[in-house]
Amino acid sequence: MQLSHNPTASGAFYNISAALAVASAALIATPAQADWFEDDAGWQLDTALLYYGEDGARITAVEGKIQAVRTNADDGALSMALTLDALTGASATGAVAQQQAQTFTRPSGRGEYTTAAGDTPLDDSFQDTRLQLNLGWRQPINARWEYDIASHLSKEYDYLSLGLSGGATYYWNKKNSALRVGASLFYDTIEPEGAIPLPLAQMPIRADYPSEQAFVEAFNATRGNSSDNKRTAEISLGLTQVINRATVMQFNYSYAQVDGYQTDPFKLVSVIDQTGTALRQLYESRPDQRSKHALFWQTKIHLGGPVLDTSYRLMTDDWGIDSHTLDLRFDYRFDKGHYLEPHLRYYRQSAADFYRPFLLEGASRPQYATADYRLAEMTTYTVGLKYGFPVGRSQQASLRLEYYVQTPEGDTGPGQLQSLDLYPQIKALMAQISYRF
Repeated sequence: MQLSHNPTASGAFYNISAALAVASAALIATPAQADWFEDDAGWQLDTALLYYGEDGARITAVEGKIQAVRTNADDGALSMALTLDALTGASATGAVAQQQAQTFTRPSGRGEYTTAAGDTPLDDSFQDTRLQLNLGWRQPINARWEYDIASHLSKEYDYLSLGLSGGATYYWNKKNSALRVGASLFYDTIEPEGAIPLPLAQMPIRADYPSEQAFVEAFNATRGNSSDNKRTAEISLGLTQVINRATVMQFNYSYAQVDGYQTDPFKLVSVIDQTGTALRQLYESRPDQRSKHALFWQTKIHLGGPVLDTSYRLMTDDWGIDSHTLDLRFDYRFDKGHYLEPHLRYYRQSAADFYRPFLLEGASRPQYATADYRLAEMTTYTVGLKYGFPVGRSQQASLRLEYYVQTPEGDTGPGQLQSLDLYPQIKALMAQISYRF
């Protein structure tokens, strides 16, 4: 028994995963109803198309998804989901803005790009495509027990993610109560173009070297292995309780242990002097271990007409990040199968212990440092509206429009940095079309 599903992001797609999850969590979800436990035999197909676009010529993403679920006569269910994402645009590197133009070497070592004075440094060559396949099987053992297993495959240009998960659910109290224990294991491999940068190595600039060969040798000296990997093991415990005919509630706890390469090979940290002038750029460095605890609560209440769906998630980890997510949806039902669903989401997180928007020249160099705004203190808001309507006798379509605002925070810095916007807001528009048949 599960009220919601939180997708796992990987690779370069982590850049916008938080925002995409806001919309994709409802890509193929059935609107909340009072008959939560009703099973329909046969095949059910859900399709969805999502557009995500950031302002300022940043990231643009298009995601298509199709899911098929087959329920057998004995209530066993086979699920298959295929997702295809395409991303283009410019991605923030982590380097600080300056009052003068800056030149950067591309992550591959081939070519360079220039950021105009006053602008946030963005790598405008960012593009990627991801193909993801998920397979799952759920089968009752008897009137009280049920098991589920699933597999995951996700492939990007430079990232491969493989995963297995499973769990067992125990029902009692006429199936109004359910306890689920689950576990998952993921193995990810990253092979960035240009190989893995050495932690906090200085990015070489072609103009600083007398010849192309000298530059290539300097660039290669900043590189380690051609690939690296990461392993994620997670256990979860969930309790779902039907309170009455109109209310269902769920509590989840999960613990995840991540080991291996977790640095972003495309991110930089600027070394500045007391005037705020960037002297050099270093490749970032993150710990190779991370432990995460998460608590999740969700309640759905049928209010006679509309359905209230509210949830709260608390996440804390040993990187020093604490996050709080509040999500609120109302499902207003009208005649002939039409409905409206306004949506509001609030997210707040603290900065990682090793988050450094810049490093000061002359100060002791830390073992770990990142200027990635995704690990900074930040607040995000999402507001949206979904409209659903029937198509024929048994098919359903919906349109959703969401507006997303992300506001990072941090130290303003010395000298010229005082007059520059080091933490620009990121605003994005999300549009979604879904169809069930």
